Amino acid sequence: MGKFDGVLLASDFDNTLIYTEDALRTGRPIPPLSMGNRAALEFFMAQGGHFAMATGRALPAFEKLAPMIPINTPCVICNGAAIYDFSKGEYLETALLSEKSRERGQQVLDAFPQVGVEAYHVENVIHAVQVNDFVRAHEHLTGVRVEEKASLPDVPLPLGKLLFEAEHEDLVQVEQFIRGHGWASDYELIYSGKTLLELTARGASKGGMLKKLTKHLGVAPEDVYAVGDEGNDLSMLEVAAVGFAPANCAPAVRNSGARIVCDAHADALAEVVAALEKRYF
Repeated sequence: MGKFDGVLLASDFDNTLIYTEDALRTGRPIPPLSMGNRAALEFFMAQGGHFAMATGRALPAFEKLAPMIPINTPCVICNGAAIYDFSKGEYLETALLSEKSRERGQQVLDAFPQVGVEAYHVENVIHAVQVNDFVRAHEHLTGVRVEEKASLPDVPLPLGKLLFEAEHEDLVQVEQFIRGHGWASDYELIYSGKTLLELTARGASKGGMLKKLTKHLGVAPEDVYAVGDEGNDLSMLEVAAVGFAPANCAPAVRNSGARIVCDAHADALAEVVAALEKRYF
């Protein structure tokens, strides 16, 4: 028996577990997992804890990273569009976009030619339309080369999410366009960064999938904890008994009441595990 038996900890990847913003902006490689975070997570799992990633990254963008991270439970991927078991190589749960989402997405692209989009196919492929500098920068960050298509209707189904990429001011107009057409009620529409606007099916959020993962593992809601830094993490921070955030988090996360730990440049997850040790002793 360990002190963390029956406890679930879910963490965002980019700029939470590992600070990747510099890699996105400069093209440098993603840094490795810090020794402090690794040691803390290995201790947490050795004491019976469940550790999962909850990332906006799609399967092809995260499967190369997963072996480098000490996880011992299925993970939330694609910003809540799926739960994937990396140990078994299979999806446990998916929440897919409807066919009409491609046509609506193309209307967005037609109205905003400066905006690019990545379309995340669940079978390990990322397609892209209207590739711009933001798509190319994100492509470097994920380490997955996109397959370009002439239009979104040319992208095959099934799709987990659409990721619109442009200057923040342009994405705000995209959001207003989608809401103005009355489509927003069909989707989760969330910023995962200033230049990234995520569109997933209604209910396909990190928080929604974390609830399903909690039930799958048989963990009590009061023993679920989450860590994240951006707007797309808010839903899972709200689901958690305690939501944590690194000091580099977005203002919306800081204002949500999340418990702030050290910057993601340092050992933020180690600080979270230390806080949990004081709750389970």
